[in-house]
Amino acid sequence: MAQLLVLTSAAPGDVLPSLGLLSHRIRHVPAEAAQLVNAPQSDLVFVDARVDLVGAKALCKILVTSGSPTPIVLVVTEGGLTAVNSEWNVDDVVLESAGPAEVDARIRLAAGRAAKQPASTKIQASGVVIDEASYSAKVRGRPLDLTFKEFELLRFFATHPSRVFTREQLLSEVWGYDYFGGTRTVDVHVRRLRAKLGDLESLIGTVRNVGYRFNVYEDEAERLAGQ
Repeated sequence: MAQLLVLTSAAPGDVLPSLGLLSHRIRHVPAEAAQLVNAPQSDLVFVDARVDLVGAKALCKILVTSGSPTPIVLVVTEGGLTAVNSEWNVDDVVLESAGPAEVDARIRLAAGRAAKQPASTKIQASGVVIDEASYSAKVRGRPLDLTFKEFELLRFFATHPSRVFTREQLLSEVWGYDYFGGTRTVDVHVRRLRAKLGDLESLIGTVRNVGYRFNVYEDEAERLAGQ
């Protein structure tokens, strides 16, 4: 028996009627981004895309960029199938008219695949998602074009939030003890990294006469207040 989360703005029984015939535990949450913050834990998420394809795609994007490992299954109409592609980043698609046997099979398969995946290698902090496995990073879903050292510096900052590091410490931790360049290298890379973070450049804060730290913001208002 799985714990299922259904994101929908419709009446609970309207989304996927077959779910009501199965023994899984089901929670329904309004299909709104704000509702995802306090959404209950689940083994699988159903996203209702029967009526609002654009809104459903946005929800899927938020779920993926948040670093959540929970499988996503899209509930669509026959006509909605033509709009679904790899950009949705969902694990499976099911028609709203699917029978209980098919729905149960899709739940087992999606949950089973997720269980076999290795532990997550993603780091998430203040709108930045870092994937250590692929050496890639995104800011609010937008891929960052980083050099190897820029990636290593961002990863180091994100894994030590709020802690202040001197330039010498950063040089030692990121570049290594055998690096003979000066601390100006750190300043150059921080400047380039901030430029690529765009309006989130303040995530890398300067502590005067000391060095740098990775700022952690609980929400957008707090980030703006700190600028």
